[in-house]
Amino acid sequence: MAQIQVSNLTFSYEGSADDVLENVSFNIDTNWKLGFIGRNGKGKTTLLRLLMGDYKYQGSITSSTYFDYFPYKISQKDVEKTASELLDQWKPGIEEWQVLVQMNQIQIDAECLYRPIKTLSHGERTRVMLAVLFSGENEFLLIDEPTNHLDQVARDIVKNYLASKKGFILVSHDRDLLDAVCDHVLVMNRRTIEVQSGNFSSWWENKEKSDAFAKAENEKHLKEIGKLKAAADRTGRWADKSEGSKIGFDPIKETDRSISTRSYIGAKTKKMQARVKAYEKRVDREIEEKEGLLQDIENVVDLKVMPLEYHKNILVDVQKLSLSYKGSTLLFKELTFQIKQGDRIVISGHNGCGKSSIIKAILKNNAEDFGDFGNLEIVDGNLNVGSGLVISYINQDTSFLKGTIEDFCQYRGLDRSLFLAILRQLDFNREQFSKNMEDFSEGQKKKVIIAASLITPAHLYIWDEPLNYIDVFSRMQIEKLILDACPTMLIVEHDARFQEKVATEVIRL
Repeated sequence: MAQIQVSNLTFSYEGSADDVLENVSFNIDTNWKLGFIGRNGKGKTTLLRLLMGDYKYQGSITSSTYFDYFPYKISQKDVEKTASELLDQWKPGIEEWQVLVQMNQIQIDAECLYRPIKTLSHGERTRVMLAVLFSGENEFLLIDEPTNHLDQVARDIVKNYLASKKGFILVSHDRDLLDAVCDHVLVMNRRTIEVQSGNFSSWWENKEKSDAFAKAENEKHLKEIGKLKAAADRTGRWADKSEGSKIGFDPIKETDRSISTRSYIGAKTKKMQARVKAYEKRVDREIEEKEGLLQDIENVVDLKVMPLEYHKNILVDVQKLSLSYKGSTLLFKELTFQIKQGDRIVISGHNGCGKSSIIKAILKNNAEDFGDFGNLEIVDGNLNVGSGLVISYINQDTSFLKGTIEDFCQYRGLDRSLFLAILRQLDFNREQFSKNMEDFSEGQKKKVIIAASLITPAHLYIWDEPLNYIDVFSRMQIEKLILDACPTMLIVEHDARFQEKVATEVIRL
């Protein structure tokens, strides 16, 4: 067991006025199974890259261990090669038999090591890379979001595999994965960074208690500050009035006073002024104790959605549907379901089973133009989409996001003020609004298209894997939004916790 010590780490990208990381300090052990949690854009991937030595930084990183990083880089030329041919590039000195041992543990055929990368599915590519990653010895491994784009079966395999390992940092927003795999968490709060024993759920439970205590303490200090300020103001006015009566008096009306009374009034005034200063010092002390209490509070702000009311109860009717692409085998056959007002239907199944194709078939039958869906055809059965149905659609692609948010709002006809307000609620900093969207993190890009969908009035919201790259806190916001507003939805999503919380029905292909 060795330690990794990070002290006063500060980093900003060249040309940027903002620090991504500022005076970050923590210690971790190299035999931990460490979950890394934080909002999108907080610098989680950047920190992993700093550990790898990819960037220059201020501060210090001290460790006697070697680091390796997932996912490995794959260039356009690399996709034509096999993982076997890329071993020396990915992990110099490793032998194939070591990788094959790990491939057996992660339940993937050995032949995937010898197939061109371009022929591997997301799940196969992920598992091959993880097998290579864990085939070395005496390394601390940095794993960056391994379950994005994976179906539930592949997620479960990766989860069980990682649960059997140790000595890694896992960046993930999948609460089910973090709970099953991790024995410690490294958390990037709003202002601080902390290391805690346990998994996501134990940390979140502790955080909720800590936040509740901080809020109660904050209220207590605010009340005390209010009382002290009122007392100081009252005593100050008494002192001013007393001081004003010190000089000059009417001997006929004020028979109890003489010239010698002046010194007594002066002493009394001085005492009152000293009491005012004492109150002010106590106010300063209360303010100092209050300082920082709420700096790490995660205020999960309620989002709003604008669903339209459809004139019929059934929006989409699917009866014994069989789909395929021309010249290909059937994706599935005899699928039957209905989407009714208020339904939140989640489609689940392995990659390539036709989940997104169901969505495309519905969109293709809608009056609105959502793009060219190529050779997709209904082989058998019926698919009826309600007349005049307004659909708000999110797909998996974010590559079209170019230019500024201002440009995006104009192009999509969005209310700019409302759109920016939603992004702020999803934890966008105002500095982001002036940047080009191609410079956003993947999580921030996803938030842009989710925000655009939320402010689009629609009868039916169709979201295809909306939560990839979205941070844990935003996922909880979106869950609460859906449960509160009850929009009619059809969603493809593999996040097990999300399915449990929001789905009124799960269709498993």
